[in-house]
Amino acid sequence: AFTPMAVNAIICGLSDVNIYPNHQYESYKQVYATSFAPQIKKLGYKTQFWYAGFSGWERIKDFALAQGFDEFHCASDYQYPSGNVWGCDDEFIFDKLKQEVAQNDEPTVYVILSVSNHAPYSVDLAKAGFPKEEVAGISFGGQMHGLVILDDKDEVIRPAILWNDGRTTEECDYLNNEIGKDTLSKYTANISFTGFTAPKILWVKNKEPENFARIKKIMLPKDYLAYKLTGEHCTDVSDASGMLLLDVKNRCWSKEMCKICGITTDMLPKLYESYECVGTILPEIAKELGLSEKVKVAAGAGDNAAAAVATGTVGDGRCNISLGTSGTIFISSAKFGVDKYNALHAFCDANGAYHLMGCMLSAASCNKWWMDEIIGTKDYKKEQESIKKLGENHVYYLPYLMGERSPYNNPNARATFIGMTMDTTRADMTQAVLEGVAFALRDSFEVAKTLGIPIERTKICGGGAKSPLWKKIIANVLNIKVDVLETEEGPSLGGAMLAAVACGEYKDVESAAAAIVKVVDTVEPEPELAAKYEARYQQFKNIYPACKDLFDKII
Repeated sequence: AFTPMAVNAIICGLSDVNIYPNHQYESYKQVYATSFAPQIKKLGYKTQFWYAGFSGWERIKDFALAQGFDEFHCASDYQYPSGNVWGCDDEFIFDKLKQEVAQNDEPTVYVILSVSNHAPYSVDLAKAGFPKEEVAGISFGGQMHGLVILDDKDEVIRPAILWNDGRTTEECDYLNNEIGKDTLSKYTANISFTGFTAPKILWVKNKEPENFARIKKIMLPKDYLAYKLTGEHCTDVSDASGMLLLDVKNRCWSKEMCKICGITTDMLPKLYESYECVGTILPEIAKELGLSEKVKVAAGAGDNAAAAVATGTVGDGRCNISLGTSGTIFISSAKFGVDKYNALHAFCDANGAYHLMGCMLSAASCNKWWMDEIIGTKDYKKEQESIKKLGENHVYYLPYLMGERSPYNNPNARATFIGMTMDTTRADMTQAVLEGVAFALRDSFEVAKTLGIPIERTKICGGGAKSPLWKKIIANVLNIKVDVLETEEGPSLGGAMLAAVACGEYKDVESAAAAIVKVVDTVEPEPELAAKYEARYQQFKNIYPACKDLFDKII
């Protein structure tokens, strides 16, 4: 959360260029970084977007400026010596940024898209009058599942393997089929997915034994930042739930799963609740940032659990839908529960209780892919204006551009259009994309209903939630009320709220949510339209089973 004052603030984002040199990283990192600009400008700031790379800079510039950034800077603006095809050394672009900060007297927020795992973001924020004495706590909303491995000197052994990396198909087959899904569920309340951390550990063991032998500590991405701030090896139970190493029901490490992966529990960080303080910032870090050594660092949460805090999805039977690059349906529960087929993730939440989560790997990214790459337009709003026949579209779309997690756990699933005729229009195809994402969310929603959790309404956040049409479609496909929030900062706001609880500003997470989260609008389902979508969904849910064997054959 920003307040208008003479301050230069830095937001760092890390692009996954080492994992995706084919530019898949651009599609989702652009969306996350640039979504800040409109809200920041309302608070009286100038905004600059800095990209520490060469490849794809034209697209990133177009997107950033279209989102309202005042200026765009990248490595190609300067005489960088190496000519690295993917990107430049971050130190080079940060040096240029420091020069800009030093000579800029206007209150400005800089958003930086980095290209390495070692971004030197030591920019002096205090020089512009930042009230450092008011900073009491720091916390995190971090991408889940990523594998960060450290040696005996706490040095990073290899580049992180992130949440969306699908290299672990063989390891997942071993865990699910040889160890067995029932055994995994007994130990962790979940089965193995390619994105989870445990199969990545096995991948390193199988493919990089020399790196595996050096492992002394296993961490998640956000927890490495906490370690650098505090010197403590720590994690929180919500993020740890996605490792397939946590006994979720009892909120402790599973010795059995560690044995299966060839590791020991002392190689794992200490567990905390998300709102607990893990320590204070180290003296040298405090000096570098211009902050007090008394600043507390809270454990934080995985991105979806942090977003749930920010949207007030805490307590029993609360629901939130996130329409970001990926899509999630998040349902909080006071009691531990697992669905019959482990179709949904059963995780600890950031509030000391539990949640179920269905995760689809491609949500708003489906619409971006369709608009940008296929029909070639940036005017998403205008494209949706021609959609008039809600509930009557004969074209269906399976939104599996990157395989699928919930509820099918099938990395071989592929995006598919079906039902086109000579009468099919461009608007029908666009509508099918929006509806396909909504239908896929309902797949997970239906699983949650089998556990007897009463869900009458949901909150919604993410870039896709800015579309009134998409919100209307979701309200009627799920036949529940959709609440629109005053602010949509998501995981970042959730992390700030967890820090506030750790500092004693609020007695618990629910109190913080009650004070901060505000609903400004509600989209109600329309009985006639909901009935039409019910019939369409009954057709939609037959398509994946019919295509499943074909997907396996064509991959």
